[in-house]
Amino acid sequence: MRRQTLFFLLLASGLAHAQAPSPPPLPQAPVPATAPAFSPAPAAAASPLPTAGTPLTLAQALDLAHRANPTLAAAAQHLAAVRALEITAGLRQNPNLVFTGQALSTGLEDPNGPPVESAGVQRLFERGHKRDARLDNARATTALTGFQLDDQRRGVDLAVRQAFSRTVYAQAALAISRENLAGYQHTVELMKFRLDAGAVDQTDFDRIELQLAGFESDLENAQLNLLQGNIALQTLLGLPTAAPGFAIVGTLDPPPVTLTLDDLHAAALSNRPDLKAAEAQTEVNSAAIRLARANGTADPTVEADYEHSGRASTVGGSVNLPLRLFDRNQGEKARSAFELESSRLALTASRNQVLADVDTAWAGYQTAQTQAARYRRKYLAEAAHVRDNIEFSYRNGNTTLLDYLSALADYRQVNLTALNADLQLLLALEQLSYAAHTEILP
Repeated sequence: MRRQTLFFLLLASGLAHAQAPSPPPLPQAPVPATAPAFSPAPAAAASPLPTAGTPLTLAQALDLAHRANPTLAAAAQHLAAVRALEITAGLRQNPNLVFTGQALSTGLEDPNGPPVESAGVQRLFERGHKRDARLDNARATTALTGFQLDDQRRGVDLAVRQAFSRTVYAQAALAISRENLAGYQHTVELMKFRLDAGAVDQTDFDRIELQLAGFESDLENAQLNLLQGNIALQTLLGLPTAAPGFAIVGTLDPPPVTLTLDDLHAAALSNRPDLKAAEAQTEVNSAAIRLARANGTADPTVEADYEHSGRASTVGGSVNLPLRLFDRNQGEKARSAFELESSRLALTASRNQVLADVDTAWAGYQTAQTQAARYRRKYLAEAAHVRDNIEFSYRNGNTTLLDYLSALADYRQVNLTALNADLQLLLALEQLSYAAHTEILP
């Protein structure tokens, strides 16, 4: 009776361990400090749409992209899936419940003696801190995936900023094209009065009217560019391309940059999520080495059983320990060591690339700033002054038609080139902000 009681205590202990509640949730990997945590919108929730007639600012567009961009939402779900692997890594080995029977009676007298029934509980016990190593590896992988998500968000932010700026540029180009077309149509009307009065011949009038085609083409191209810019921006924001009432408001006037190149270098080395991801990769590989070493240890399987045969009842136990004579996980240990060294070299390359990105973006910004300032301070005013003077001279018969048409073409070209220079300066600033991963534009 004492043996039976001992067996049932062992059996109940094993079943209780098997049915024990899951361990408490594991602590999550820290959220990178360089960007706010990403909370994906529920899949069934509709994307928030801008109110009809209310234009979006750049800040609102970025916020909308963070909440509704499907690429970011997919990456956030992947991060959640990777974090769930921490639960798997923290699970302990389940016990096994074993029942056996020997020489069971078939109804006839059995010459081999009474049947034998036995029941037991066995469980594998991990050695070498395998569970801790698995948890370290899973948590390091979660941190790495979090930084990769931050880097995707950084790329989406750049794409949204550039699409927003190009759309603002398209709006400004459309306004200039309309103004140029309206102004030239007025010139054609004046020339028509002079034609009717006999002050110009038909050929000169036709040559002036032919220039309308260029102004009309400019207007149509500007309308097309604005439509395409709206489509590209709405796609990045996760909106339907036919969202009614979609509009934005912004300016091409860039703010002054007060940061120095050294400031931008320091900000990039501190904030760039791709560099943090490279650092996290070394942590993942370090954890993988610890896990490979832990997996090289032998794990015993302990069993307690109860056996009944006739009137006799017995209890027993066993320990099964694998002999790691040949397989001690040598290959995985060597592979993990090489991967760690590879990630360290990749980290050095990433750090060098970060500095090169900042230097390249800074050089582009300096050039774009010089070009934009040249047009704003000099060439725009000169082109307008030349156009107005030659137009006045031509109307009074003091210059040729060819000079007048050339002055009009120069003004059109300088005006659009100056606007494009402003756009390139803004894009260069956005690229610099992206390279340093620091806020330059408000």
